[in-house]
Amino acid sequence: MFHLDRVSFSYESARPVLDQVDFTLAAGERVALCGANGSGKTTLFHLMVGLRVPCAGRIVAFGRERRKEADFHDVRAQAGLLFQDSDDQLFCPTVAEDVAFGPLNLGKSRAQARDAAARALALVGLAGFDDRVTHKLSGGQKRLVALASVLAMEPKVLLLDEPTNGLDREARARLLQVLAELPQAMVIIAHDDEALTALTQRRVNLEAGRLLG
Repeated sequence: MFHLDRVSFSYESARPVLDQVDFTLAAGERVALCGANGSGKTTLFHLMVGLRVPCAGRIVAFGRERRKEADFHDVRAQAGLLFQDSDDQLFCPTVAEDVAFGPLNLGKSRAQARDAAARALALVGLAGFDDRVTHKLSGGQKRLVALASVLAMEPKVLLLDEPTNGLDREARARLLQVLAELPQAMVIIAHDDEALTALTQRRVNLEAGRLLG
């Protein structure tokens, strides 16, 4: 589903963040992406969906090499990215509008988008939150709404950046159950070692710009 071939990236030419990274994700595979803060894990996600452009190397997604912005439009429809900060993902007045935004952008009718939003909210345990004002929710609730907004698009791959961050015990348990039962391939960034053990099949580590494992 994804193949990264010798991908490099730097914000400053003298300090590469990623250095000739090779990575492959197969259908249905679940991978933990580990590494210290600032090691480039989130940057790698952004490269995979075209939010940043590599300095070198190739990105192949869903059977095609992706080079320019237009190449990534359908990648973002098939690979759902959960941002580390939920406030970067949620921007509509109400929960239902936030979760329905993605399906609408994919060309769904308003009725179809509303139904997709309702299913996704029920899946994460937030049925009945449709008319709640998003910015007034707790941090954990925002996290679940952000995940619902990703799931509503029915992606083939989930790129989850700290999915359990800010959740209380009950919400975390619900989230882990939901993720465990989903069919999608996943790459998960988390410092929650218990969650990674429960959800993933293998681990890779980013160290000094290189991907190991």
